[in-house]
Formats: sequence, structure tokens, C-alpha cells
Amino acid sequence: MIEHSAELGFLSSMELAELANVSQPSVTRFAVALGFDGYLEMRKFLRSGLSTEEEPSDGEANRYQAAAIAEANNLAELAQALADTDLIDRVGEALAASRPLAVLGLRASADLATHFAYFAAKVHPDVRLLTPGGSLIDDQIEQCRAAGGDTLLAFMMPLYPRETMRAVELARHTGMRIVLVTDASFTDHDELADLLIKARVNSRLVFDSHAAASMLVSVLLDAMCNKMNGEAQKRLDAIDRSSKKRKVFAS
Repeated sequence: MIEHSAELGFLSSMELAELANVSQPSVTRFAVALGFDGYLEMRKFLRSGLSTEEEPSDGEANRYQAAAIAEANNLAELAQALADTDLIDRVGEALAASRPLAVLGLRASADLATHFAYFAAKVHPDVRLLTPGGSLIDDQIEQCRAAGGDTLLAFMMPLYPRETMRAVELARHTGMRIVLVTDASFTDHDELADLLIKARVNSRLVFDSHAAASMLVSVLLDAMCNKMNGEAQKRLDAIDRSSKKRKVFAS
């Protein structure tokens, strides 16, 4: 713990257990022995002691620094939420099993969907990116369902486009399961999602920033790969050999 003090406040109990070569219950027992209710309380205490000598306070920071600090806090909040690994595992299993896998992102959410789909296509045999909007989106959803796809991964950041909600409702109507990634203030009153994952959006500047949501993209990709029974690694190895042969990258 001393050797890894800089990152300690952001490790899960499982990650710390692997780092220390002990069992996960041992980590919890250690935290309790120190007087904490459990590992999460100990981790919160450790975070509070991180050095902030070079980090400006909210009062001293300019508007850009304040926005970056707020985004860092959003990531810390996401780290706490990711303690629920059961939800992430269920999402990963749903994404891996759907053939094809539909990925929806309209307007401000298009970049998140495109980011996910680009990397997912390297390991998943059939990823279909849905970003154009309009009536074409209905055709694409129905085609995905007809081809056997049973899951729609939808990114919906504020201001929650009506066309995104209509597309999600159509997918539900066809029998698809909905995995929805949205911001922390979204309330799923209409129960659009079967699996709902939230990440806080930073609105301190003229346009929102989605650092926490971008982190979630990497988390979901990793969770999907973990549920592909080694198939993902085989595909990545094949792509790596091909790109080296074709000299795709400079290094």
C-alpha cells in the first residue's frame, strides 16, 4: 500500500487484493481491523489524504482549471459507482452475446457511440453503428433485430434528443434489450432501459464535457471482451499481425 500510495485511493478491493497477493476478504478484514466499516470507507479516507499542493483551490482556479477539477471529481464519483461490478458484468455479457450489436448515439452522443463502435468492431464480429438519425434509424434498428441482434447500446447525453428516445422505444418494441449510458441526473421515469449506467456531465464551460462517459466507453469495451471466452484476444492478435504486415501504423 505504501509503494502504491498515489493510486491506492482509486483501486477496487479486488485490484488491491491482486496487487498485495491476498484474497479480497483479507482486504476487507484489514480495513475493519483499522477501524473502518469496510474497504469503501477506508478508500474514501485515503483519497482525502492525497496531496493537493499543486492543485489550485476552487477560489484560486480560473474557469478552465475549475472545469478540469470538476471533471476530475466526476471521474472519482464514477470510480465509486463502478464498485457494482455485477452491473458491469451483466452489461458486458449482453453486449458480447448480441449478434449483431447495435450501437446508437445521436447528436452530442455520436462521438461516444463512434468511439465504442470503432474499438468494439476489432473484437466483435458484427457491430452496427447508428448515428445518422431521421427515419433511417428505424430501418437500421429493424434490420439489426431481423438479423438476430437482441441488444441495443444507446448513448444519450443531455439534452436527451426526442429522436433518441423514439429509437430506443422502437428497439424495445421489437424485443431488443436496452443498455443505456446517460448522465447522472437522468431519471428513467419511462423505464427506457433494461440496464442503466450513469456518468456525470461537466457543464462549467460553454459546451458540456463527457470525460466520465468516455471512461465508461473503455469500461464497457473491457467488460464485453471479458465475456467473449478468449475470442476477443484472438481477434486482436489477428488484427495486430495484419496491421504490422500492411504497415498501417508508423510505430
